Amino acid sequence: MAKRGGGFWGFVRAVLIAGLIVFFIGPVVMVAIYRFVPPPVTFLMVQRAIEGRGFERQWVPMEQISPSLVRAVIAAEDARFCEHHGFDLEAIEKAMAANAAGKKLRGGSTISQQTAKNIFLWPGRDWVRKGLEAWFTVLIEVGWGKQRIMEVYLNSIEWGPGVYGAEAAAQRNFRIPASRLNATQSARLAAIVPKPLSWKAAKPGPYMKRRAGSINRNAKAVRREGLTSCVL
Repeated sequence: MAKRGGGFWGFVRAVLIAGLIVFFIGPVVMVAIYRFVPPPVTFLMVQRAIEGRGFERQWVPMEQISPSLVRAVIAAEDARFCEHHGFDLEAIEKAMAANAAGKKLRGGSTISQQTAKNIFLWPGRDWVRKGLEAWFTVLIEVGWGKQRIMEVYLNSIEWGPGVYGAEAAAQRNFRIPASRLNATQSARLAAIVPKPLSWKAAKPGPYMKRRAGSINRNAKAVRREGLTSCVL
């Protein structure tokens, strides 16, 4: 009996240790490595490649990405990026209120959260993934800092079928390096982030032109109010 009990508790202990490694130690190690090393392919990139969409990506440092693009994505995706610590509680509350009222679904994810799930996690909406997303968000906020988060974000997000990162997006859409993107081009790229497989930056339709114009105006306000001070 004692032997069987020891075996049972040994199994429980092994499970707990494995869980500790997978959910706590593993993420810490990965975040520490990617603080200095460009993250390799993500789960989404592999999925898209399997779907036959190709793969185009060229990592560039922040110094080779136009400040206009930084301002545009902050204006479009997370205006409080430099103010929060990974989670924008005000945006989350607004999103919950809008969704509860039956309005068009809106998200409250910050750029930090988007970076965490894009780099480390698989596509999906289950609770395990959401928990890991929160944990990774805390880790990159503490271990990377805002500039590294933005650098990884801009080099990894999807910007078209098989197109990932600012450099590939700039080359594909405008035939210029990311460093030479102007305000209008940057706003168009920022505008297609929510639906990169269907919206086009190079040849935007009327709706996309209006959306990009709005982002461009907001980006000017972002610059005027110093909302990129943690990055630029």
